[in-house]
Amino acid sequence: MKIMAMCSTGLGSSFMLRLNIADVLKEMGLTDVQVEHSDLSSADPSSADAFFVAKDLEDAARGLGDVTVMDSLIDKDELRAKVEAVAERHHLL
Repeated sequence: MKIMAMCSTGLGSSFMLRLNIADVLKEMGLTDVQVEHSDLSSADPSSADAFFVAKDLEDAARGLGDVTVMDSLIDKDELRAKVEAVAERHHLL
């Protein structure tokens, strides 16, 4: 499985989100999940199995498929809950 963290430029917030998603997955013992980051304009539905974006990119990310919208990019509890939900949807748990 592949998760893509995205922001408008593919630099700052998507990189931070990618690192945090990887940390949560490691805590969950899910080591077979690949996590990358990108700018939103470079992504298409085949880029990943699941996408994480900030609230401000919710509308722009429609059509990518399994998109998870983060209300806060720094809230570890929210991230953990949303990563768990994605893992369950993709039958990893």
